Amino acid sequence: MPTKTSDLLTDAAPRTVAVVRALRDDQFDLPTPCADYPVRDLLQHLFQVVLNFQKLAVRQPTDWADTTDLLTDGWRDRFAAETRRLVEAWADPAAVEGVSPGMGLPQETLGDMALADLTVHGWDLARATGQPYEAAPEAVATLHAFMDEMGDTGRRMGAFGAPVDAAPDAAPLDRLLARMGRDPGWSPA
Repeated sequence: MPTKTSDLLTDAAPRTVAVVRALRDDQFDLPTPCADYPVRDLLQHLFQVVLNFQKLAVRQPTDWADTTDLLTDGWRDRFAAETRRLVEAWADPAAVEGVSPGMGLPQETLGDMALADLTVHGWDLARATGQPYEAAPEAVATLHAFMDEMGDTGRRMGAFGAPVDAAPDAAPLDRLLARMGRDPGWSPA
């Protein structure tokens, strides 16, 4: 039985998977809106996020310091398969109940964190490689509520940068990116 989290991930995941599938290996060294991460490093991080949030959905321990290279032969297909598993893991109603034993946050908040990574890093990778990206509207709305609740904490922990200005009439995704410390008009040039 799907959950609200899995429904949001179901809509957001294919958008990011499409960007990842279109990445070329010769783009790995390009800069991204995440200043410390070229495309390859950001993709490696996103792949690790997908794997770790599968584990968090079933309350298994994660290893964020694991440096295993996930971008070996067949990585595009494996990323797509693991992203499907992420959605499936969060479809179990038990995944969104209670508090995470490892992170001490409500499980539903962890689901929103997975959604944020898929959505925002999908945009990051698309922007870095000149691809189109249209975020899932319901995901963006949910992530604005997530930022209302967790934005300050996320900034203190280094997950988000300081907010940047966005035009009052900016699109919802652009306002979200600005809240997370990204310049919605960023380009690699």
